[in-house]
Amino acid sequence: MTENTNSNGSTPHRRRLHYSGTHPHTYAEKYKEHQPEKYSDVVEKVISKGSTPAGMHIPIMVDEIMRFLDIQPGETGLDATLGYGGHTRHMLENLQEKGHLYALDVDPIESAKTEQRLRDAGFGPDLLTIKLMNFADIDQIVSETGRFDFMLADLGVSSMQIDDPTRGFSFKTDGPLDLRLNPERGISAADRLLSVTPDELEGMLAENADEPCAADIAKAICRRNRTADKIRTTRDLRETVEAVMDRKLQNLPKAEKRKEISKTCGRVFQAVRIDVNSEFEVLESLMEKLPGVMNPGGRIAILTFHSGEDRIVKKAFRCFHSEGVYSSIARNVIRPSAEECHRNPRAHSAKLRWAVKA
Repeated sequence: MTENTNSNGSTPHRRRLHYSGTHPHTYAEKYKEHQPEKYSDVVEKVISKGSTPAGMHIPIMVDEIMRFLDIQPGETGLDATLGYGGHTRHMLENLQEKGHLYALDVDPIESAKTEQRLRDAGFGPDLLTIKLMNFADIDQIVSETGRFDFMLADLGVSSMQIDDPTRGFSFKTDGPLDLRLNPERGISAADRLLSVTPDELEGMLAENADEPCAADIAKAICRRNRTADKIRTTRDLRETVEAVMDRKLQNLPKAEKRKEISKTCGRVFQAVRIDVNSEFEVLESLMEKLPGVMNPGGRIAILTFHSGEDRIVKKAFRCFHSEGVYSSIARNVIRPSAEECHRNPRAHSAKLRWAVKA
């Protein structure tokens, strides 16, 4: 930003940073991506082309989720994954200014932005309470909140996190290899990869992402990390994976090879992110504690985005249903419509499951 100094001592006018050329070169220069809600025409244009505007998150399967939750004014609910606040806002609107919604998130950076957006939209503390905490600890807030009538957990990584290269979630842009949902806790993905053995890393890639080339990729990563040229950035990791796959896929046509390498990079980043954030462990804790925080008749909806998450949710729902804890559960997974997937490609892998407390 540049600043004009006024001689009369009044507040100086701050001008937006301009960049050379016709397009910004860095994420920091992309002013529209930092406040997409102010540029509705740009947002709609991007969405109409089947893309997600950088810097924002499009909530997935809103109609299906709201139809199942059947939120009534006066109820108490929990959004276990605040994120950009898209689902949160719909739940708040359904409460019609009666009742209360509690929302949790572990990301101090994005949750602060989301809280400001929701407050500016008129959802005050009398209707919405936001807590910076992991949903694995939901049993710790029941004494304050009381049990819940409805609950939603959207387990996908927010698009804002993916689009910000400083967070290290995407192999498509260069940045520090961090991958932590809360960058103030734990160790980065780069440091984590320095500490694992090839066998441990192979297991991580296979279990967390069903990676078919886990063994070769694990060996390559660990081999590089034993040299002076260690993996510290998203580009470093991507190039290491690309080198392995380029050799394995050398007989494929160029376009097909590029597509397969991209899929492999996505799986590797997913596997490491899950490990760094202990995502399976915290999900298992959530599923175990959910029955104890829901009122009789309480409705639970959970959105998953890969097979490992879905297996944990499905197993817990079926187990508690067989024990009579849940009166009914989704027998089959619910998927987004083809139309939604066109408007929001990040919805393709979404699966919705639900359960009702007995």
